[in-house]
Amino acid sequence: MSNSSRPFALRPIAAALASVTALALATSRPVGAQAPSPTPDTQQLIEAARRAPKNDLLQIYREAVANDAAYASARYQQQAAQERIPQARSSLLPNLGLSANANKYRPDGTNEVNIVDVQGNIIGTRTVDINNPYTSFGGGINLTVPVYRPQNWEALEQAKVSVMAADLSLQLSTQDLALSVATAYFNVLGARDQLIALAAAKKATLEQLQQAKREFEVGTKTIIDTNEAQARYDQIVAQEQVALGTLLVRRSELQTIIGRDLGTLAPLRDRPNLTPPKPTELKEWVRAAEDTSYTVQIARANYEIAVREVQRQKDAWKPTVDVVGGYTASRATGNTFNGLDTNLYQGSIGVQLNVPIYQGGLVQSRVREALSQQDRFNAELELARRTSANAARDAYTGVNYGLAQVRALESAEVSARTQLESTQLGYQVGVRILLDVLNATTQLVQTQRDLKRARYDFLLAALRLKASSGSLTDEDVAGVNGLLDPAVPLTVPDVTPEPTSQMEPPARKAATGSNASPAAASKTSTGAPAVKAKSSPSKRPS
Repeated sequence: MSNSSRPFALRPIAAALASVTALALATSRPVGAQAPSPTPDTQQLIEAARRAPKNDLLQIYREAVANDAAYASARYQQQAAQERIPQARSSLLPNLGLSANANKYRPDGTNEVNIVDVQGNIIGTRTVDINNPYTSFGGGINLTVPVYRPQNWEALEQAKVSVMAADLSLQLSTQDLALSVATAYFNVLGARDQLIALAAAKKATLEQLQQAKREFEVGTKTIIDTNEAQARYDQIVAQEQVALGTLLVRRSELQTIIGRDLGTLAPLRDRPNLTPPKPTELKEWVRAAEDTSYTVQIARANYEIAVREVQRQKDAWKPTVDVVGGYTASRATGNTFNGLDTNLYQGSIGVQLNVPIYQGGLVQSRVREALSQQDRFNAELELARRTSANAARDAYTGVNYGLAQVRALESAEVSARTQLESTQLGYQVGVRILLDVLNATTQLVQTQRDLKRARYDFLLAALRLKASSGSLTDEDVAGVNGLLDPAVPLTVPDVTPEPTSQMEPPARKAATGSNASPAAASKTSTGAPAVKAKSSPSKRPS
């Protein structure tokens, strides 16, 4: 089969959609009619899905933890923050250092020297040339032991709180990664469900268009009915292009997180057991969000650091006390006057006191700056509390109303299925036409699409509710994963655009040729043989 009439090079997705549509319409055939055999593309797709690795939510989440670049950045940032404590502690520990020196001297000058007699009396002076080159070298060890440095103690406490904030940031990144993976996963499934629903609607609309053309040819309908059907078909084709683009974007989002191409995904079970998270009271979730959410805990840590910074700047007024000591040894090979070697050894120990008196207003300025930063972080803490509480209310509303929507759509699915069965029965006895069966099938598929989307939204709202209070864990992801069905993997096709010259809707191409049969046009649009219906009246009996 040529792909020149398709808007995208989608042999896998065309086969998938065709197989879903054929399964949905299988019961609409008359009794005794033979079902068309699956196309080779469908068989290959099924075999590929069986051989592909079973990708479920938990497996993809584990891969995301290992491969997501944003999470890796947060992990390395947390590891770097661990070094702040030893760096701050180092300023409170003794500092020991070695020093060494070597110098070469070449003096050039004169010096007046007294002349004394044997009794020690000065009897005159003489000029001595200073031109004896000599070398000196030496070394020493220096020790400084901080005794009282209040600023350094506050810096150590700040480092401890800073490390705690870094740990909380990593936990927040882990939680955000779980939400991102779940959202991207269900977005891919939702985009695929949308394509399936549009395929069923496209099938029904194409049959309506072909029926309008047949009735126009025999003179029972006007060209207006044909144009209306054509307009409806073109609109669905346009919606299908949007859905294909959406699937491409959603697929790329999930690939970006795990760093590899997707093969298959485990779908949600047909009847998952959806239960709202506990506790069931809104005020308890709001209270937990205001107190234990990661954003609030991080904001609280930043506020504590700011409070300690105020005290650290005030401590700049206080004196510092250190114990200092050292030992040096030096040697000079010759000297300026007599050329004899000189050795010198010296040790020292003492207490050093530094008292700041005036530094040009630097300390007062830094204290005012720290006080303003304290007020800033206090406001950010209050903002974090309000934001977390609002997120908890929003997620709680999504859980409650989402579950109610799921229950309502489950009832609507039962009604749509009953309508389809009734329409099929009417078709078999001749009081309904194939278009009625196709419309009922489209209604059922669209209801199932909306039901699946409602279930996805409910599960995501439940995860967000736990995340708002900082209680989202890997066990919650595993719980959602337990609602999936890995035994029936869904293929996620790759979408490759073709040139725009090949994007003419097949219905219009069929309309340009007078010899194009309705069955051929239907086969071109869906990628599978059309269901051949028996003769039935074009008008319904009154």
